[in-house]
Formats: sequence, C-alpha cells, structure tokens
Amino acid sequence: MLHLRLLPAQTNIQFIPYRTIFFIFSAVLMLVSISLFTFRGLNYGIDFQGGIMIEVRTQGPADIADMRATLGGLGLGEVSLQEFGAPTDVLIRVQRQPGGDAAQMGAVEAIRGALGTEVEYRRTEVVGPTVSEELFWDGVYAVTAALAMILLYIWFRFEWQFGLGAVIALIHDVVSTIGIFALLQLEFNLSTVAAILTIAGYSINDTVVVFDRVRENLRKYKTMPLPELFNKSVNETLSRTVMTSVTTLLALLALYILGGEVIRGFSFGMIWGVLIGTYSSICLAVPLLLYLNVQRRAMQPKGETEEAAAE
Repeated sequence: MLHLRLLPAQTNIQFIPYRTIFFIFSAVLMLVSISLFTFRGLNYGIDFQGGIMIEVRTQGPADIADMRATLGGLGLGEVSLQEFGAPTDVLIRVQRQPGGDAAQMGAVEAIRGALGTEVEYRRTEVVGPTVSEELFWDGVYAVTAALAMILLYIWFRFEWQFGLGAVIALIHDVVSTIGIFALLQLEFNLSTVAAILTIAGYSINDTVVVFDRVRENLRKYKTMPLPELFNKSVNETLSRTVMTSVTTLLALLALYILGGEVIRGFSFGMIWGVLIGTYSSICLAVPLLLYLNVQRRAMQPKGETEEAAAE
C-alpha cells in the first residue's frame, strides 16, 4: 500500500527545547491582539451593530462610484457599498436610522426610489439594536460554553493538566483570531463566530491526537525525561498534523478565492485558525505540560498502578 507522507518517517524537529521562544511569541501575539481589540475595535457587521442591508443586481457591471454618490446624497448617514461576488451584484449597508421600524422602512424606500426599477432587489434585511445585542451576547456565550465543554472533555479523557493546557491553547487561538480581524478591519458577524467555533473544534482535534500519543509514550517509556518524551510525541504525530492542515487549507483557499463575499470572512477566519491552531497544538499545548506537573503514575493502567504501589 502506498502511503503519502509530507515529512520523513524519522523526523526529529526540536520543538520542546525552543518552548521559551514560542511562549514569548504567543504572549506578544495575545497582547497585541487584546490591544487591537481594545483600542481599534472590531468592524461589527449588521448582525451585531444593527442597520439595513440590501443586495441588488444590476443589468450590467455595477458602477459602484455612481451608486455611492447617489445614495450618499440621501442623508442616511454611513452608507457602504461593495461588489458581492459577481460584477453585477452589489451589497449596500446603511447604518441604523434614528427612530423605530418606520424610520428603517422609510430609508429602504428612499434607497429603492434613488436606484429606481432598473436594478433587481434580491434581499433586504433590517436588524434592530435589541436583536443585534442579543446576537452578540449569544455569540459570546457560545464561544465560552464551547471552551468550557472542551475543558471538561479533555479532563475526563486525560487528566486536568491536559485539559488546562488545551484550553490555554484554545484561548490563544480565539484571541489571536479576534486580533487579526481587528487589525485588518474585516467584518465581524455571525459567520465569524461560526468560524471561531469551528477553529476551536479543529484545534482541539489536533491537540487530542498529540495528547493521545503523549499518554501512550508516558506508559511506554517510563524513564525517558519528559522534555525528550514530549518532543518525540510531537514528531511522531507531526506528519499526520501537517497532512491534515495542508488538505484543509487547500479546501479553504478554494472557498476564499471562489466562494464569493458571502463566506469570505468565514473562509479567512478558518484559514488563520488552521494555521494558528496547528501552531498552538504543537508549540503551546504540549510544552505547557512541562509546567503543569503531569504525573506518570496517572497515565498508567489501573492494574500497573496497583502493582507499582505494592512494590
């Protein structure tokens, strides 16, 4: 049987000895991400900010500049337009208007009147401030609950040290993802929250694979120094980790390039998440175990532990 390998079978990259460099890099990355979120903020989409979104299709390639000038003269406040996939599709975003639902529908009618009947109105969405605030907090609760459940799962499957190391790595992934969105001012909406949850699932999958090999080697090599054992475990699973990441990135790149504006933010978030999640599983989650007092005895099967205690 032919096995495809992206790395040699006897790979021995020294990850653990350079753990201090990885920790410093990750700490700086998190501090920068938190600073960007605090001082620059996120570019919240209508899901979280409230407002009006209209998708239109023109008969020929859309003249974005002319449409922007036309709508800018309506006195509706901030109006943004962007090509939405095809050159004939335009997504119009308008800030929420002062007043109730009547004011929002009045703005929609004003836009329709300005653009006329020559364009096809494909979608109109109005999100109020109450709904947008609820969506925001629902997203926060979803991410928090996911991290908590992951901690409990890893704790149940391994030991609490493994669960804590995995959650620290996941928090690193989530914070850095928020930071990159704040830096690039990409739209942060419900699809971005879905990307963050997907990133958490992807990252924990990689981490569990490496942790499983660590546990196996702790049982197999009872006298090997922990730094050497952890490095061996990472290298033994490295080919699988790289193969999974590369194949996932190929699919995500196709989505990002060909999927259009609807899923571009989601695709970008996932691409970053795969890269940073692979890094954290290898360079953070496993090295952290050195500082969490992992006990070899806890990794031994019950029968072996009782025999060792009797001796």
